Amino acid sequence: MQSNANAVFAFNPTPSVRIVPVGPGRMCVVLDHVLDDPEGMVEWAASQTFTPARGNQYPGVVVDVPEELSQRVGDCFAQHARSRLGARRTQGVSVRLSLVTQSPATLAPVQWQCHRDRIADDPQQTMFAASVLYLFRNRSLGGTSFYQPKQPPAETDRLMADAVSLSAEQFSARYGLRAGYMRGSNDYFERVARVGAAWNRMIFYDGGQFHSGDIDPTAGMIADPRSGRLTLNGFFVCRRNAAG
Repeated sequence: MQSNANAVFAFNPTPSVRIVPVGPGRMCVVLDHVLDDPEGMVEWAASQTFTPARGNQYPGVVVDVPEELSQRVGDCFAQHARSRLGARRTQGVSVRLSLVTQSPATLAPVQWQCHRDRIADDPQQTMFAASVLYLFRNRSLGGTSFYQPKQPPAETDRLMADAVSLSAEQFSARYGLRAGYMRGSNDYFERVARVGAAWNRMIFYDGGQFHSGDIDPTAGMIADPRSGRLTLNGFFVCRRNAAG
C-alpha cells in the first residue's frame, strides 16, 4: 500500500515550465506534465471520502491529503515557483483535493465573484501563494481567471464584507449581481488574464491577487472525481524576498 502511494504521489522532476503575466507586476507559473501518474492520482481520489467545504468559499466538496503528498507539493513549489513569485522561505503548506459540485443557483454571494485566498498582516514580509493542479481532461470545466478591482480599495473591501454578511436578496439588490459563477469582468472587477485548464497542468500564483475558477456551469457539476472538476489545491505561507 505504501509503495503504491509513493508511485501515485510521484512528481515529474522535469516538468515544462513557463511564466504567464496575469496583471501589472503579477505572474503565474505554469507547469505541464507534473505528475508521473495522473491517472493513478484520480483513481486514488475516487477512493477517498469527500465532504462539503466549510469555512471557505469553495463551491463543492474537499478532502485533506496525507502529509507525504503535502510535502511533495511543497517541494514542487519550492523548486519551480517560490523564487519566481518573490518568496524565499516556506513557513507552512496546506493541500487538499477539491471537486466542484454546487449548481449556480445554490451559491452564496461570497461565491458570486472572485476572491483572495488570504491577506497577509504584513504584506511586505509575508506572502500567501496558491496552486491548482487540474486533474480532468474536459477543458470546458474551466481553468483559472485573474482580476483587478475597478473601485478604490475601501469600496472593494465593503463589497467583499457585504458578500459575507448580507443575504442573497440584499446583496443582489445593493450590487446588481445575481447568483452564478463569475466568468469575466463585471461592474466591480476586470478580468486581466485567464489560464486554461489542461490535463496534469499545475499553476502557482500569489493568492493575494483576486482570482476565480473559470467554471462553465453548462459543463455540469459532477460529483465524481473520475469525470468532474477535480483539482489538487495547495496554499503556502511564505516569507517575501527582501526588497532590493
